[in-house]
Amino acid sequence: MLDDNRKICRMHRNDGTTHKTAAHDASGASLAVPDAAEGARPSKMPEMTESLRGAALIAEVARQLPERPGVYRYFDAQGELLYVGKARNLKRRVSSYARGRGHATRIMMMINQVARIEFTTTATEAEALLLEANLIKRLKPRFNILLRDDKSFPYILIARNHAAPRLMKHRGARRIPGNYYGPFANAGAVNRAIAAMQKAFLLRTCTDSVYANRSRPCLLHQIRRCAAPCTGEVSEEEYATLVQQAEAFLSGRSKQVQAELTRQMQQAAERLDYEQAAVLRDRLAAMRHITQGQGVNPRSFEAADVFAIVQDGGTSCIQAFFFRNWQNWGNRAYFPRAEAERPAADVLAAFVAQFYDAHPVPPLVLLSHSLPEQALLEQALSEKAGHKVRIITPQRGEKRQFVQQALDNAQETLAQRLASSRAQRQLLQGVAAFFGLPQPPRRIEVFDNSHLSGSNPVSAMIVAGPEGFMKAHYRTFNLRDAAAARGDDYAMMREVMRRRLSRLADASGADHARKQPDDTEEGFPQLPDLILIDGGAGQVKAALSVAEEQGLAQRITFVGIAKGPQRNAGEETFHMADGSTRTLCKRDPVLYYLQRLRDEAHRFAIGAQRQRRRKEARRSTLDAIPGIGPARKRALLAAFGSVRAIARAEVVELAAVEGISRQLAQQIHDHFH
Repeated sequence: MLDDNRKICRMHRNDGTTHKTAAHDASGASLAVPDAAEGARPSKMPEMTESLRGAALIAEVARQLPERPGVYRYFDAQGELLYVGKARNLKRRVSSYARGRGHATRIMMMINQVARIEFTTTATEAEALLLEANLIKRLKPRFNILLRDDKSFPYILIARNHAAPRLMKHRGARRIPGNYYGPFANAGAVNRAIAAMQKAFLLRTCTDSVYANRSRPCLLHQIRRCAAPCTGEVSEEEYATLVQQAEAFLSGRSKQVQAELTRQMQQAAERLDYEQAAVLRDRLAAMRHITQGQGVNPRSFEAADVFAIVQDGGTSCIQAFFFRNWQNWGNRAYFPRAEAERPAADVLAAFVAQFYDAHPVPPLVLLSHSLPEQALLEQALSEKAGHKVRIITPQRGEKRQFVQQALDNAQETLAQRLASSRAQRQLLQGVAAFFGLPQPPRRIEVFDNSHLSGSNPVSAMIVAGPEGFMKAHYRTFNLRDAAAARGDDYAMMREVMRRRLSRLADASGADHARKQPDDTEEGFPQLPDLILIDGGAGQVKAALSVAEEQGLAQRITFVGIAKGPQRNAGEETFHMADGSTRTLCKRDPVLYYLQRLRDEAHRFAIGAQRQRRRKEARRSTLDAIPGIGPARKRALLAAFGSVRAIARAEVVELAAVEGISRQLAQQIHDHFH
């Protein structure tokens, strides 16, 4: 029984089940907290009356835990989430951490930092497994195995929100009504499939606005990539038949569709309608190209995902293959974050549970390793998917061949990554030696400014580290300073540095308070070791003045990289913070690396500046009229067709548009006249 003074908060999930959730502070007191799966945060803890930490706190709390399935969460003294775990029996599982022996070094480090424990009870262990995967993926605890690079997969969509359904690529939430086919491993695979589908089924890919304004067939119809329903080149019934054939093909009934088209081609030839027979022949050839271009296609199963893991050099690589409708729809490699000593089966189990938290589950999952709790994961995924899910580790036959293929790909991908990492480490060691850094830089930030005669000034920051370019950390800054707007490069540098370094100063203070390195959840530092500036001594001096204001001048090395007098690559001069300059041999690999960093920042800055100019150019004249928002602008354009027609309209005509009052119509008319 739980203590009488314990507060219990009954939480209701969307599926109608009820959970009990309690949190314990370091004194052993309890407080009610919301279920973390609902996205709410625990209530603020009361003041701690005792200084229990680590194993002592775990032992104290474990005595009060229920012997039920659930999820437990460990926090440190600053409230940072350390670990999320699931248990068939919460009391027994949490108690195992209090023994103080039999744990890996990393787990012992975690136990010593535990200052607060929260738990959520669930109805079944399978439900606890799903909740654990959800929390790990969303909250990214420091000591859990984490699935990284969890981007959404692209799908092929035949949109049904129009009389003439559209063939299109889709990624993200499924808000558009229609039939979705996938997942595909990457956007390139979808684009190739759509291009082939256009040849085979002549479905339109244009947007609804383009479709509505066509007066004659477009080029795609001329090259036999579209049936042109927009101009009536094909009847609604004939186009609906094309859509049905495409959906049947994508659903795995390709043989039936090919047999039907073969029959129609023969009938057309018998009628001496050779033109129609040639069209059908080309469509059949396109279909055969799709099926043959899918690589090795399965014969023993219709839909499955294949996951294979290899480990080397303290790194895990998981290769995923996706099979749908008897076809291979591509593969993707993942590198989950896990400590080096974790067995491959444990890493794979955590990966699969987190992977299917956001992706649809096929009826069959093939693995390279047997999982510790494979039956439990099967049960959990079956409950989530609403259909029977089988997880097997095949030992022979076709399924084993596909697993072996995934293993081979994982081995090759990991070998390439490790080789690249070794080369990257050598380059970073060379950078440290050249600039006199105490150790190889873990985070390098490169800044470049871009403007066009002072208009639309933009500064770009790119980030590099031991694993190469860290594109998730790239940032752009739209500069607002009056001097920057006039093209003053020094003012631009001061503004971007002030905005960047002020955040670093705030984060640095918080990190010092908890005496831990300023790492993100990915183990990548927020504070750069080296800042490279595309410019000379003046730009470096401007950046240093801001760094001194923020108290970061001694913690970050600033270097300016300037081209030589002839602005030729290989003649770069590096301007140091102390005013000295350095150069490198033209064939030095470190020089090539620094040039690559500079060029990447330059590319990113120019792209951001062009994008800002395009956005500025797309701004309608209507945006300058007070009272005209997106809805009224759409109504005006729908009524008149163009801004020019709106400018020519009379006040009475403008006032006839829905949402436009007589006063606003007069204001619009006055704006153009």
